[in-house]
Amino acid sequence: MKPRPPVPAVCVVTGGTGFVGQRLVEMLVERGAKKVISLDIVPPPADAWRHPNIEWRVCDVTDKEGVSAAIRGADCVWHNAAAVGPFHPTPLYTRVNYEGTLNVLAACKEHRVPKLVFSSSPSTRFTGANVDGLREDEMPELPLKSYLQEYAATKARGELAVRAACCDALMTVSVAPHQVYGPRDNLFLPNLLEAAGTGRLRVFGKGFNRICFTHVDNYCHGLIIAERALKKNSPALGQFYITTDGKTHPKGEQYLIFWKELDRAVVGMGFTSLWSKTHLATWFLTPIAYACRGLEIILRTTIKLNPFNVRVLTMHRWFDIVNAERDLGFEPIVEYEGGWVETIAWFKEHWLPGFNASGSMVGGIAAQSQAKIDIQEASRKEDLARVKA
Repeated sequence: MKPRPPVPAVCVVTGGTGFVGQRLVEMLVERGAKKVISLDIVPPPADAWRHPNIEWRVCDVTDKEGVSAAIRGADCVWHNAAAVGPFHPTPLYTRVNYEGTLNVLAACKEHRVPKLVFSSSPSTRFTGANVDGLREDEMPELPLKSYLQEYAATKARGELAVRAACCDALMTVSVAPHQVYGPRDNLFLPNLLEAAGTGRLRVFGKGFNRICFTHVDNYCHGLIIAERALKKNSPALGQFYITTDGKTHPKGEQYLIFWKELDRAVVGMGFTSLWSKTHLATWFLTPIAYACRGLEIILRTTIKLNPFNVRVLTMHRWFDIVNAERDLGFEPIVEYEGGWVETIAWFKEHWLPGFNASGSMVGGIAAQSQAKIDIQEASRKEDLARVKA
């Protein structure tokens, strides 16, 4: 293994019990951090690393005082906390993704924290058009006139605030992955595998849309080395970068065929291959997805089939990561083939035994993620009740 550059002595990771956050906390300690404070709204999971250099602190990112107390004394903050995916109550996105980011920025300024690395998302630049090998500077500039989902809109607002805050006293950078995967994933792969295992998932469209993946270790590596790029006159200051598995994807290209690779995981669980079933044309799926969106509003629930999911599962969405390679010195530390095989094996051992073949089209997120949503939504309602009182 190549020697890694040093990391700050005192690190703070918001969203530190999440899929990416938990691995980031671990990697910072593995690379020599003396103290890593994980700040999240739920306690650490049972498999969390109980290392003397890690402090697992329970705190809502919307709690200004709690955030300020956690950040005091930090050498760098990695702001990962977010309401992720399409299943949250709409007001929660603004509360967590935008207002929570403002709290983190305010605490950094208050305590003179010199660096902040913001975990962003490529979806902040998605318009619905194909993204076929673009660099970050070839994508639309923020803010967009409209966004495909509320998550993207509020993440964009958060990123713009982070960019505006960048100065000599607080140097900032935004780094995003695309389609993170790996052991302990609790959103992307579990949802698709559940749909496949219950027999409801079909290939959308022709099934040859190009996409890029990012192993969780590669993304965390990108987040960590981004801190090193935060220095005076750095081209990375205030910028946005995307990190992926790069040229380790099949055939040395920076993309793969999404439905072909997903089918490897589906078959790996012992489920029927998606390619042996009838494909669903987009002209057929789209009106149904909009009907489901209407039912979501009427019934106040969440349905897995929606217009956003249809679009992202049929469009090309892969990136040229030359900017991150040049400005951050990024290169993947886990090759795609080994990472994907490891992930499939992990899901077969850890996810498959608890799989429920009678799963429904409603809801569909991991219990740990749902717990965060429930707590955050309860806190929001309490705040509203206090204001009305």
